[in-house]
Amino acid sequence: MTTAPLPPERTQAQAAFTGDRGSFLSLIARGAGLELMTVGFYRFWLTTDIRRHLWSHTVVDGDGAEYTGRGKELLIGFLIAMAILVPVYLAYFIVGLEAERLQAFASVPLVIFFYVFTQFAIYRARRYRMTRTVWRGVRFWMTGSGWNYALRASLWSLAVVLTLGIALPWRDAALERYKMQNTHYGDLQGSFAGRGWDFFKRGWWLWLLTPFALYVFVATPFVYAAFKAVQMRWWLSGLRLGGISLESNLRKGQLIGLYWKTIGWVLLLLAVLAVYLAVAVVIVATMTAQPIDDTLFSNIDLLTSIPFIALAVVGYLVWAMMLNVVIRLYLVRDLWQRAVSSVTVHGIEAAANVAAKGELANAIGEGFSDGLDVGGL
Repeated sequence: MTTAPLPPERTQAQAAFTGDRGSFLSLIARGAGLELMTVGFYRFWLTTDIRRHLWSHTVVDGDGAEYTGRGKELLIGFLIAMAILVPVYLAYFIVGLEAERLQAFASVPLVIFFYVFTQFAIYRARRYRMTRTVWRGVRFWMTGSGWNYALRASLWSLAVVLTLGIALPWRDAALERYKMQNTHYGDLQGSFAGRGWDFFKRGWWLWLLTPFALYVFVATPFVYAAFKAVQMRWWLSGLRLGGISLESNLRKGQLIGLYWKTIGWVLLLLAVLAVYLAVAVVIVATMTAQPIDDTLFSNIDLLTSIPFIALAVVGYLVWAMMLNVVIRLYLVRDLWQRAVSSVTVHGIEAAANVAAKGELANAIGEGFSDGLDVGGL
């Protein structure tokens, strides 16, 4: 009597993030300074450097990923996107000059157009990032239509509005299924196993707490951080690539500290900015020989003078630069580290003999995403 051969044992691997926090802080601090000096244009190269750092230190089964995108590609994509978006803005501005009544009428279709176009940009930007991501010498790639995705996202968003947010889990599930079924790693096709009902069951109580959190500020970071943790764990655990599946054990409380630290730094930076502006007022008053008394900070002529405005603009730009450093450190790097460290990869042996497939996507979609301020990692 012969026995049937046993199926191959499914192996698993723990994902890890090995990036040094100090090195990342130096990277974003230097990049923020260069952004300031180049009036924002260095952000394309900074985004590329951030992705390379995060990708290369995200390790699965002993191997890190590689990001092959270039800052020049993002800049060219952004300029092409602006060549398309600027005429749209200009046309709306001209309509507004012609007649205020027409401007009010045009605002509705303009908002709808930009929302749909934003969803298109999000999909195309993801497609670009996938084709610039390589693991073990094999590239990720995507198919699918950005306009198809934009239509789905728009209709689902309407459902979310009409149901006061209740339909959000089903929207996320439907859109992620479309993205993943068009995502490939070599000849492995992706899929998404997460269901909207599972998401809703994990976070239904957060929907009930949302009105309270919007009214009581101190509760907002707790509710939002818990929601993001539930959403991220559900999303990660639903990702599939052929026989490879992910499982996340991210806890609800793991992100709360990140949001509170961000809020703390924002408040501190605002306080520093306020002190700087007060000092700037005194300096300008001294330079112009104006009396320093109780009416100084309500002196409209002084507050609208060129020297004060110049100092205020410099202070605001430095404040914005430091704020970006805080956000990138806590809500990009640290959040990424927590999410990656929570993941266990099952069926990793399915990645052993993957054939390379797919072609590079252009960076125009990423340019649209950046131009509409909906870019992401």
